[in-house]
Amino acid sequence: MNRRPRLLATAALGAVAAVLLTGCGGGDGDSTGNDKIAGADTGAETSASPSASAAATADRPKIELPSDVTDKYEDWKTGDDAKDAVLADTAGRIDATNDAILQGDTGAPGLSFYYRDTALSDAVEWVQAYVDANMSFTGTTRYYAPKVTLSGEKSADVVYCADESKGFNKNRKTNKVDKTASDESPYVLYNTRLEKNEQGVWQATNLISKRGDKTCAA
Repeated sequence: MNRRPRLLATAALGAVAAVLLTGCGGGDGDSTGNDKIAGADTGAETSASPSASAAATADRPKIELPSDVTDKYEDWKTGDDAKDAVLADTAGRIDATNDAILQGDTGAPGLSFYYRDTALSDAVEWVQAYVDANMSFTGTTRYYAPKVTLSGEKSADVVYCADESKGFNKNRKTNKVDKTASDESPYVLYNTRLEKNEQGVWQATNLISKRGDKTCAA
């Protein structure tokens, strides 16, 4: 999610591989292996997930992250209702994934709400990797520079960046936070494919990430 010492090498999550964060930077990843998802409002920063009026048809899960964990979204609105609905559900997915990791619950309802098909099994595997390592996390992850491409009314691609420099692994049993420095980049580029279901929810069907991509190093 955020910068923490790398604990697990890469857990294949279909298009999403999950890694515990690197101590001073973030988890590691490449174009085929993914990172932790740990998972951005117009011009300004906000610690709450953005909402879009167009995304109000279904009953979205109410996710409340603990006080020591923040998903911060920047420039997460485009002014286009259709694109903003996609971004709102993308943020919802990120929050839901982090919530599942923090709870250590692979059956958290937010996962099946925002993921489907192979992406869902990948996300469950990702959460399980944290559980198996007895790890959680703490701190802030910044999500920024989102770009939405619509393909008709029910398909979309979202590319965005994450800055994990202010997040750290935390032992689930002892609550000890590991701030060990890492030489790995805290910046991660995510590329997500989404499909709109019958309830109007934009669900992730595929996700890949690349750590250290120059696009995000800003």
